This record gives sequence, structure tokens and C-alpha cells, in this order.
Amino acid sequence: METFCPVYLPVGVGTFHMESARDQFARSVKLVKSVDERFAVPAEPLLSVEALRDFLKPLRPDLVVFQNLTFANAAYMSELLRVYDGPVLLWTLREPVIDGGRLRLNSLTGAYSAAHTLRNFGGRPFAYVFGSPEEESVRQAIAENTAAAALKKAVRSLRIAAVGHTPQGFGFGRALDAELMHVFGAELESIEARELIGKAKSFTDEECADWLEKTACATCGLENTPQKNRLDHARLYKAYSDFVRERGIGALASRCWPDFFTEFGTPVCTVLSLLNDEGVAAACEADLYGALSMWMGRQLSGEAVFFGDPVSLDETENTLTFWHCGMAPCSMARKDTGASVGVHPNRKIGPAMDFGCEAFPEATIFRIGREPDGSFRFFIAEGEALDKPKQFIGTSIVIRTDADCRRLVEESVEAGFEPHYVVMKGRHAGTLKALAKMYGFEVYEY
Repeated sequence: METFCPVYLPVGVGTFHMESARDQFARSVKLVKSVDERFAVPAEPLLSVEALRDFLKPLRPDLVVFQNLTFANAAYMSELLRVYDGPVLLWTLREPVIDGGRLRLNSLTGAYSAAHTLRNFGGRPFAYVFGSPEEESVRQAIAENTAAAALKKAVRSLRIAAVGHTPQGFGFGRALDAELMHVFGAELESIEARELIGKAKSFTDEECADWLEKTACATCGLENTPQKNRLDHARLYKAYSDFVRERGIGALASRCWPDFFTEFGTPVCTVLSLLNDEGVAAACEADLYGALSMWMGRQLSGEAVFFGDPVSLDETENTLTFWHCGMAPCSMARKDTGASVGVHPNRKIGPAMDFGCEAFPEATIFRIGREPDGSFRFFIAEGEALDKPKQFIGTSIVIRTDADCRRLVEESVEAGFEPHYVVMKGRHAGTLKALAKMYGFEVYEY
């Protein structure tokens, strides 16, 4: 993947107060470099369209922070849009001095000129921030848009796999290869679940010994699973691991029931859990947009994420519980229990993960959703993960939401959102909203 390239464009004209402009320029460079050292910055303010053109010529920007250092007419933004169609953050500076004397920068009028051009250039979406380089809101906006643009670029190098098809009634998880490529730039690879089952059946016990040992080290209580199921799990783990490595898969959505119970006799839950801890965003029930949501959550948080259904709410604690039958990263397990192994709650076959998740003070709930017309939308909510034991057989995490939990549930159900969600560590709503704007997606924030 090419190196991420954010670009700072400070434009203006030399007839304004250059001492003030150069001071703002130096402070702005310091800010953007502190956000991301990869920012390309000019040696001096760009005071003509020709200077802007020359600076941009060798660059391939992934984000442009377009700052009206002073007033600049629409020709500057037009020149940018002539050669660039990516994300733009428009930054207006405060007027440094109001003393009845000269207007030193007139940055705000320049912003109106640039925004009008963006609007009339096919309605190009853009982000906007107002303030001086030292203001936290400015730093936050630049940081969120930079992180969002980096994520938008990274997903274009993602290869995501569909292992089997969604079960009947789970069509919300389906995706077309052309759609994933067109909207996100991700490449979809498909394989039948029976192919990996067949590969798993071909392995000997000796060939799978390392995978069995890895599972035993990562989990607690695996020895209570019948030997046949332990060995078959190791076979399946090796089959999935080989496929992921050989095909360069960064995320996958796998069919799980009923095939792995009826055709193989051992669930895939623990395999997917372990893959999540190894850096592969792995969703169950063949939910491809769930897997993509997981992958984005992992990129933002730097850690494995939880994937599950909203199953219970408690108005007195303002909490929402997420659960799944037997899949969650071992790294998210409570320290007092560890990543306990049990059986699938319905099929009574193991190994499946069976634990409550650890507490953490900041959490984000996220989902890439679909509207009935096929357009995309983001579900976003924030809160904290509470110190709660396992709520049901399987894996669970309890989130105290910032929003009223009952309102969140009622409104998201009425909005027709899907039943699978990602829970990640940290507060990432700002970055996700910036990303949604870059894609032109609707945001449902709770």
C-alpha cells in the first residue's frame, strides 16, 4: 500500500498583512505536523494559483487541509478540484486583531468563496473547522479527519473473504463484489464453507498439533472439550489460518450454523475468536458488512473488537448488553475468568467461547448499515463497558451508553438497523462521522 499523504494548503494573497499571515502559517505547520508527521507542507504560504499548482504537482494527496491563510478567491479551490477529488477539510482562521484598524487576514470570506466552489463542483462533500491553531477543537477536527482519510485509503487495500453464504433470514449481511469495490475499494474473495471443511478433514493430528497448542495457551478449560472436538477444532483452525495467510485476507465473514454442526460436528466459533486476536477481523453468520465494520473498528482502536447482537437493556443502569453464541476475542475476556471455553448454547457442542468481557472506560458501538435503496449509513454510539460477569451462555459485554439506552433501542429498531454491532475500545465517533462525510453516508448517532 502506498504511504498515506495528507497535505496542508495555506492559500492567500500578498496584499493582506503578511506578518500576521506568516505567524499563523508557522503555528499551523506546527499543529498539522504534531497531528501526523506525514503531512506535506509548503516552505512558505501559497500566495498565487501558480504556487499552489507547483506545490501540488508532485503530490498524490489522500487528504487536503485547505486553509485560507488570508482571503483567496475561488480560483485557488478550483485549481485544487481540477486535479484532486479526495477528502477536503476547510479551515478558517480567527481574525488575530480587532482594533478598528486594518483587516489583517479576512480568512472567513475566503472560506465562503472556497465552500461555494466545493458546493458547485458536483456537491463535493467537505468538512469545516473554524479557529486558531492553538484551539483544541481545531486540533481535534484535523486529527479526526486525518484518521478518517487514512482509514479510507487503507480499506482500498483490504481483501475481505466470504466463507459460505448467509443462512436463510440473514440476508442483511450479504454484499456484492462490485459494490464493495465501487463504494469502499475493498476486494471480495469468496469460498464455500465446504471447501474449508474438506481441507480441515484432510489434515492429520500431527499437522494440527501447533494449532491445538495455540488454542490451549489462549483459552481456559479447553481440556473439558471432548478430544474429537478439540482435534477437529485444530484442523479447522489450521484450514482457516492457511487460507487467510495464502490469500492475504484482512477480514472475513464466515457461515457458521448449521453446517459446522451438521457437516463437521465442531463449531467454528473459537477459530473466528482466535483469528480476531491475530489481526483478522472475523465475523460469524456470514455478515460481510459486519466484518468490514469490525475491520474498521480494529484500525481505529488498534485492538480486537467485540461483535454481537443487542439482546437486553436495563433502564435503571442505562445499559445495553451485546451477546453472541460463542465468538469473541480472547484478549477481551475478563481477567478473573480468562477466555473460558464452553459449548454452543443451542447445539451443546464445543469448543465455543463462554465468558464475559472486561470493563473499559471508553467504548464505541458501530455498524455499517444499509438503507432500503441500497445506500449506506453509519450507526454510532458511545459509552463505557462495565465490570459485569457473563450474562448468558456465550460471550457478552455490557455497555452503559451516553445516550438514553431505551431511546437508542427504540429509535434504531424503528430505523430498521441490522442486528449485528461492533463494540470497540475508545471514543471514535468523531472520526467515524468524518469518514461518513467523506463517503457521503448518512449518520445515525445516539
